[in-house]
Amino acid sequence: MSGNHEVFPVSRASYLDGWWRRLKYQPGRVVSQYVRPGDTVLDIGCGPGLFTLPIARRVGEKGLVIAVDLQEGMLEILKEKAARQGLCARIRLHKAEPQSLGLEYPGRIDVAFGFCVVHEVPDAARLMREVFSLMAPGGTFLIAEPKHEIPMDEFETTLAMAASAGFRRVGTPFVLRSHTARFRKEGGRFPENAE
Repeated sequence: MSGNHEVFPVSRASYLDGWWRRLKYQPGRVVSQYVRPGDTVLDIGCGPGLFTLPIARRVGEKGLVIAVDLQEGMLEILKEKAARQGLCARIRLHKAEPQSLGLEYPGRIDVAFGFCVVHEVPDAARLMREVFSLMAPGGTFLIAEPKHEIPMDEFETTLAMAASAGFRRVGTPFVLRSHTARFRKEGGRFPENAE
């Protein structure tokens, strides 16, 4: 997936799971706030697993993380990490197509994460429609984009595309130096003001 911005290369995967991004995104805090044991969670643009691995721990043995990335190399790195942590049974790796998630899932998605990825997608409107179609009623879709790369007008376009797909914005989670939004597919799951 490569939109107006370049896809982050596999050769620099260690940066994506480095100390600065852990501090900035606080994946454990975010995951514990929105993911419950037994959930099915979609991690879009999972990279080497900054969010995937905490999600896998949180969903437990009865939950599932669908980790999606365009680059096979990122999925391989994630697979190795998951194996070392004994989490492979909770993670389904999926290689995206260049223009689409290419994901057909017969169950339900309770939560979807789109951290630092929407700006890399060539057709973000299509991405929003795909995510909406995969989510269970009441499901939560979290988006965060880096402020140093994404101007506010570009993020507002992302918000409009999510709304057009059917999502309703219900919050603005705090993520350091990021534009953020929390969306819901109608059906209710979290209180309106839960951040």
